[in-house]
Amino acid sequence: QVQLVESGGGLVQAGGSLRLSCAASGRTFSSYSMGWFRRAPGKEREFVAAINWNGEHTYYTDSVKGRFTISRDNAKNTVYLQMNSLKPEDTAVYYCAQYESGSSYFPNVRASWGQGTQVTVSS
Repeated sequence: QVQLVESGGGLVQAGGSLRLSCAASGRTFSSYSMGWFRRAPGKEREFVAAINWNGEHTYYTDSVKGRFTISRDNAKNTVYLQMNSLKPEDTAVYYCAQYESGSSYFPNVRASWGQGTQVTVSS
């Protein structure tokens, strides 16, 4: 059974940085693409970033390009999301996802999900 545990969320001022981590267990981490999603209050869950199994390919939603960086360490079974130049509109619960084989990154996602970590950016 897949377990995904996010950490690193918190309260930060606009312009600040946070690094989210997601530790995975339950199956061979390096075999799966990983992603980050977020859900802001009153909004649908949205795609943030994804990374393929070996880290060679990354994808971002337009609103975070140039500010967020997704990376992974297959030796540690962990995926990261470095978030810089944070804005109040980045406030959301951030979820880690481990994609099922063959799933699209977004939309029509088939994945296992973590419990989420809250990120709050104050203005």
